[in-house]
Amino acid sequence: MGQERNEPLTLAEAQRRVDEWIRTYGVRYFSELTNMAVLTEEVGELARVMSRKYGDQSFKAGESQDPADEMADVLWVLLCLANQTGVDLTDAFHRNLEKKTLRDKERHRNNPKLFTA
Repeated sequence: MGQERNEPLTLAEAQRRVDEWIRTYGVRYFSELTNMAVLTEEVGELARVMSRKYGDQSFKAGESQDPADEMADVLWVLLCLANQTGVDLTDAFHRNLEKKTLRDKERHRNNPKLFTA
């Protein structure tokens, strides 16, 4: 479906490629509500891997240990939701980064909790 794996991928291109995949192989998007539930499920799967890999739990036999795959699943569903709700994630990300910078540019530097180990 076009691009080499190691080439940089913009958010806009990722949104376009997901849309192309859905239209080619997926028949149609699931409803927004279904995709919201799927996103929650995928975040839970990522949380399970993270809790076992970096937390105190251990993996069960045969359980996925790859946080990258779970993160990609989360991204996939988020891209689907953006596409079907008309959100330009590139624009949204730029606006969000600007909001966080304006709101938090001093907050974290002034947080003594971040300087204790």
